Order: sequence, then C-alpha cells, then structure tokens
Amino acid sequence: MNRTPCLYAIVRFCPFVETGEFANVGVVMIAPDQRFFDFKLLMTRHSRVTHFFEQLDAKVFRATMRNLRDELERVKAVLMGYGFDRRYRVTKTEAARSLFDELIRARETVVRFSEPRAILAEAPAVTLGELFAFHVERNFVNRQYQEQVLERGVRRLLSSIQVSDRFVQMQIGDEEYHANFPFVEQIGDQPVRIIKPLHLAHDQPSKILDHGGQWLFRLSQLQRRELLPERVLFAVQGPSESGTPRAQAAEEIVGALRDGGVEVAPLADQDALISFVRH
Repeated sequence: MNRTPCLYAIVRFCPFVETGEFANVGVVMIAPDQRFFDFKLLMTRHSRVTHFFEQLDAKVFRATMRNLRDELERVKAVLMGYGFDRRYRVTKTEAARSLFDELIRARETVVRFSEPRAILAEAPAVTLGELFAFHVERNFVNRQYQEQVLERGVRRLLSSIQVSDRFVQMQIGDEEYHANFPFVEQIGDQPVRIIKPLHLAHDQPSKILDHGGQWLFRLSQLQRRELLPERVLFAVQGPSESGTPRAQAAEEIVGALRDGGVEVAPLADQDALISFVRH
C-alpha cells in the first residue's frame, strides 16, 4: 500500500502565559492529497492535565476543549467545500494547506499548536490515533518504564552515599517461584536486604490496585516459602493529591504491604532510604 504524506500538529493547553507551561491535549492532521482532515482531542480522563494545573478550575479546561472541538469542526466543514467531501474531482490543495497553516499559527492563547510535522501514513486515520496515543496518552510510558525511571533515581542515591556496589539486581526465589528485584544486598550467597521502588501514581485507581496487588502476591509467595530476607523496603511513589480515589487506592496498597511485614517509605524521603541502607 502506498504511503501518503501527512502534516500534523500537537495541540497544547497553556493556561498560564507567564510560565509557558503546557500539556499535550490533542493532535490535528491533514493529508490534502487524500482529502483527509481530522483531529483527536482529550475530552475525557483529563485528570492528569487538571492536576498538573492545580490552581485552574477543571471547568475551564472542559469548556476550552469543547470550544476547540467546535472550532475544528468548523474548519472541517470549510475543507469539505474545498473538495474534501469528494463531490468534486478537483481539490483546492493549496487553499487547504493555507487554512491548516492559519489554524496552527502561533498565538498567545490558551490553546496553541506545535510546529507542523510531516509523516508518511498508509492510513491517515489510523496514524492520527497512534500519534494521539503517543503524544497525549503517552502509551509508551508503561509500568516497566515508570519503574525503571524510579530505579535510576534510587541508583543515583545509592551512588551518592557510596554504597551502590553493595546492591545488585537479583532474582529471589527457587525453581518453583521467584521474582526479580532491582536492589539486593547479599552476605555470602544469602540475600539480606532488598529495596524495591514501586510506582503507584497511575491515572486510574484500578491500575494502582492491580499493580500493587501483583507485588503483594509475589511477596506472599516468597514469604510462604521462607525465601524473602527480613529487611525489605518498598520505596513508593504515589499520587500527589490526597483524598481522591487514586490516593485511597495507593494507601490501601501501602497498608497491605506494611501488614505483610515489609517496610514502606515515600520514594522522595531520601533520609528513610539512607537509614534503611545504613542500619
């Protein structure tokens, strides 16, 4: 299948001109040769954005996105008149490109657009969805990626206090059951201390409970087989807000970890991590 040249721009929500901070909230795409124009916007599940701009009323964000959607629908209607509805053999390609350029032109407004980017697509509609998943939903940031980031932070801390050589990545368990831990200290062949960074700041309470529950199960299996050392610390990064369903889910996991006999500390509490390592 032939690939079609497309232009797209990332939609950015920038409520505070003074700071220049923004969040990616959508993607617009045009492929004049294929008479294609469409967009995808963050209309639901926007807590990541509204929590980031915590001083901003969420109603402002929702109203802004509705207005933007209406504006983009008007642009789509104009392009239909340029031949994008395929009723005419000729498409006003240059006019369509000019309209797209005007749409994404830099302005000092709450909604802004990135510089146009080019991409070749076999199916522009499918590629639009993929770009939205990457730039807005950040589908590349999976649980494994998130915890690798946390592990790098712990590794830097251990290096700063010159104990990083005491900890290695290791599989704890036996042939019947085992789990991988990023920081394990041994005396001889015996593991004596474990540090496990745990990401509990997912965007949905169910994801927090699922991920935390996986580690609760692993710990229970290792404890039942008497394979877990006495000193185990989970360094947790949870939701920044309090009292929300996400925060409550994270607190439930933290409580269950402590009930299971392991130590828990906030990942940001470096003193607690250092104390665990040195005592």
